Amino acid sequence: MGGLRTEIIRDPGTFEDLEPCWWQLWGRSMSATPFQSPAWLIPWWRTFAPGDLTAIAVWSGDELAGLAPLYIERHGCGQRLLPIGISLSDYLDILCAPELEAETEAAIAEAALSLEWSQWILPDLSADAISLSLELPNAEERRSMAHAACPVLLLDGDRTLARSVPARRRRQLRRAERAARRRGAVIVSRGESDPQTFLDRLIRLHGARWTGHGGGVLSDTAVEFHRRALPRLADNGMARCLTIQIDDAVVGAYYGFHHRDRAYAYLGGFDPAYADESPGAILIGHAITEAASEGALEFDFLRGREGYKYGWGAKDRWTAQKVWTRSASP
Repeated sequence: MGGLRTEIIRDPGTFEDLEPCWWQLWGRSMSATPFQSPAWLIPWWRTFAPGDLTAIAVWSGDELAGLAPLYIERHGCGQRLLPIGISLSDYLDILCAPELEAETEAAIAEAALSLEWSQWILPDLSADAISLSLELPNAEERRSMAHAACPVLLLDGDRTLARSVPARRRRQLRRAERAARRRGAVIVSRGESDPQTFLDRLIRLHGARWTGHGGGVLSDTAVEFHRRALPRLADNGMARCLTIQIDDAVVGAYYGFHHRDRAYAYLGGFDPAYADESPGAILIGHAITEAASEGALEFDFLRGREGYKYGWGAKDRWTAQKVWTRSASP
């Protein structure tokens, strides 16, 4: 493989030891998102470890040229090869050094075919995901180009929201801000410097938002994961944590990310007793404005076609899924 060396990593300690080289590779990949970073995936594996670790690392000398963070899940119908980060991650992909992309993809494919699996599933691939060009000889490929919708708002340097957000939503936002001020002083604060306190507030408000409605995503193990991941994300400048206080009460929380020219709205919650003041909408307005001020060209609402996202002017952008199947293990 043109001087490349492939390593299949099954030991969690060795996987974590990749972190310095992993950061370098992640930083060079133009299609990478926070969900492919070690700040996200190492805590994911520590928390869930739902199968047998089978990460594929490709080396060019001492430099990491490619990484496919994978594991094998065993079930009654065979063995499935799955990406680390599945379910909680809105985007998944492999990483390849740009100047060695074709060779690294071929090395990853060859290593994957040497493993025992009946199905390899790669969901939640963005339109520019490297995995979309990954080819596996002797495996049947099936792909869906409309796997999940991620509504995205284009900003194009719009710090006032006037060009990107519909007038109706801007009027609603102004009404919400006036209603909030009638109840007391309104303070929006950043929370990355104290991630555990922020998470305590988010957990409480997310739970309050979804009580009796279903749909909450912060299970006990998910909370454990975020307690590990958020400090790492914050330390590496990607976390965006906002809370809103009305009078003396913290009534809303926003948890998102920022990387290069894109902001990501991951999770939020608000106190239903303040529904008339729309603290969640006020926070999203602040998050969009801050993202534009930091140079974001897109505000990604991530998976899900909830109606409020389209009220902000977001348009669907679809992820893809690739599934390879083979009838017998090698």
